[in-house]
Amino acid sequence: MGRSEVPGPAARTLPTPEYLATRLGELAKRGNIPGASVAVRMGDETVTAATGVLDVEIGYPATPESIFQIGSITKVWTATLIMQLVDEGVLDLDAPVRTYLPDFRIVDEAAAQVVTTRQLLCHTAGFEGDLFDDHGPGDDAVAELVAGLARDAGQLFPPGEMFSYCNTGFVVLGRLVEVLTGQTWEETLRERIAVPLGLSRVATNPNEAILHRVAIGHGAGPDGTPVRVQKWEGPRSNAPAGSTLTTTASDLVAFAAAHVARGLLPDGTRLLSEQSALAMREPQVQVPDIEAVGTVWGLGWNLFDWVGGPVIGHDGGAIGQSAILRVAPESGVSIAILTNGGDLTVMYDLVRDVFATSADVVVPEPATPPVEPPAVDSRFFVGRYASQAMVFDVAESEEGLVLTTRNIGAAAEMSGGDHVRTTALVVRDARTLIEVEPRGARHAQYAFLGDGERARFLHMSRALPRIAAGESAVASVAGHDAVECPAGGAR
Repeated sequence: MGRSEVPGPAARTLPTPEYLATRLGELAKRGNIPGASVAVRMGDETVTAATGVLDVEIGYPATPESIFQIGSITKVWTATLIMQLVDEGVLDLDAPVRTYLPDFRIVDEAAAQVVTTRQLLCHTAGFEGDLFDDHGPGDDAVAELVAGLARDAGQLFPPGEMFSYCNTGFVVLGRLVEVLTGQTWEETLRERIAVPLGLSRVATNPNEAILHRVAIGHGAGPDGTPVRVQKWEGPRSNAPAGSTLTTTASDLVAFAAAHVARGLLPDGTRLLSEQSALAMREPQVQVPDIEAVGTVWGLGWNLFDWVGGPVIGHDGGAIGQSAILRVAPESGVSIAILTNGGDLTVMYDLVRDVFATSADVVVPEPATPPVEPPAVDSRFFVGRYASQAMVFDVAESEEGLVLTTRNIGAAAEMSGGDHVRTTALVVRDARTLIEVEPRGARHAQYAFLGDGERARFLHMSRALPRIAAGESAVASVAGHDAVECPAGGAR
């Protein structure tokens, strides 16, 4: 790898801009990615590169100054705001959310009484996590979505029982920020993060984004070539969870650098107390080992136990855009990769390359289906699993196990339609299935949780509960039949 030396005890090195540009271009071509930007930071030095175009129709070139949507990486920014409030003594992570939001309601009243801020931060609150209702562009959008949780946020499991990735929980955290600061989430983020860090290319809505070289999201056309998406951003109601925040790769690693420095900024002021910055990296809950995320979650951060680690990070997905952020705090190395379509998974090869040579961290190779799958009782897996956003059917066929997936409701609208996908599965172990064919550079995996003859949950970062034959896909978690999906199979 071409690289430039950074002085230090071990004379660690950074990749050169030329190497990054070449490798980024190779991977973008392999992943059918229209445009991408990367930044690698070590200490105070940042190296950047970009490739491709921001929009396939106009052909405007991507540069390191281009801004992309970072999707759910936003959650770490929201978590940082929450921890600032902890530092100020106005928020207790272990007090019920109702201490600060007296009107907080979800479908299960008993759960609503005990859900804590800590549980929201580490995705263990247990309620429906993918509610994307659009409440318009006004300053009340977040408050309106939270107000609707009494109707829509059904309980999947008791608070604190397990991990289930929850966008909706981070909307509630955004509302906590608004109530405790007296400002919108966007105003608070700019005042408390962007300005202190000197981030000059941060946008939270199209009016701000249009002032920069902004990436347009892309999906796959009928022949597989990238086509522009027809909607640029998700609803403002989900902004604290990741529907709007847009920035550069270099600004993203500048944000990460403040966490590497345990909250201390170069001018001697603090983004966070050292105690809070370190607390965000502390393990809070185990996550099923399916490679989609790390096996442990902290307070906002996903934690990766890699050889040479630890590593913290988060991935992000917006409408037609995707992002990766990985940080090795002990070596001070971070990498951010932003893309506007195509297959993000190919970019993990660049993370692997950079971490191996700059941080002495070994990124594991992705799992592949076993040559000889273990013999298990397939009846444990077979069934329907559903939330208000998606339906998964595991069935047996003559060729083996088959998975059919379908987005429903507002999630289907955001993804561009009611798409149905069917794929073959094989057994990885007694509680895990893996897709036979790779999606991009990885084979998706699914954990199945439960101790009886039938799995209780299918887990693919979200815990989808098994539902009974003939039952509405959402009745068991929402308490009402908002969406009907035939029990005979998604179609």
